[in-house]
Amino acid sequence: MAPIRESTVDGLRDLVEKLESRVEQLEARLAGVDGGPAARKTRSNSGSATGDMLRSQVAKKTQLGREAKKIMDQGGLVSDEIMINMIKNELENNQECKNGFILDGFPRTVAQAERLDGMLHEGNQKLQHAVELQIDDGLLVSRITGRLIHPASGRSYHKIFNPPKETMKDDVTGEPLIQRSDDNADTLKKRLSTYHEQTSPVISYYQKTGVWKPIDASQEPGQVWKSLLKVFGEEKAASPSTSTGSSLLSKIGLRS
Repeated sequence: MAPIRESTVDGLRDLVEKLESRVEQLEARLAGVDGGPAARKTRSNSGSATGDMLRSQVAKKTQLGREAKKIMDQGGLVSDEIMINMIKNELENNQECKNGFILDGFPRTVAQAERLDGMLHEGNQKLQHAVELQIDDGLLVSRITGRLIHPASGRSYHKIFNPPKETMKDDVTGEPLIQRSDDNADTLKKRLSTYHEQTSPVISYYQKTGVWKPIDASQEPGQVWKSLLKVFGEEKAASPSTSTGSSLLSKIGLRS
């Protein structure tokens, strides 16, 4: 058998590290599945949420970033037009989106959904799935109010369901964990009220287009993950060496 080149080993090691990092991010999301109001924040294959995208545009002082900053400095909400253009810019210029993208947190209203469809239609694209993570409000409150975050990596823990090995310290780095200021019952109940009033109609919108897929997010994280894989056409979570794994890697932007 021919010897394995060092470059091949390095390539495989790099791929494994990327895969492990991606799995950690996805498992962290599922460990404290947000359901309701946090079920649709925009994520591309690069893992950028709309909030991160917005902050990046502001930091780079792009035209969209300057417009958004002016509105935010006045205490206003960034317009749908700016958000749609920001997503469009990301899809056109972020190479990691060439294999597809995941919308996580946007759209939040039917008007935004219609504008998003219009923008995608102009680029000869369309959404393939609209996943709703369904969970009881009471269970959601108990999950979120116990959530702990490692700011640098985004890893999440839970005081009861997924506690860190050492109290308030990240398992990997030992750095302090935080609890987000808005992860409290009062704030969450207000967010849920807004969600049911404004975002629930988005479900009906996507039911009509035929792309809506419900998932029971009250299940344990591993089962939620399997349900997500089925939505994306994966019957089971396989290792990266199998064809199923290769297909999944392509879908999350780790393999072309």
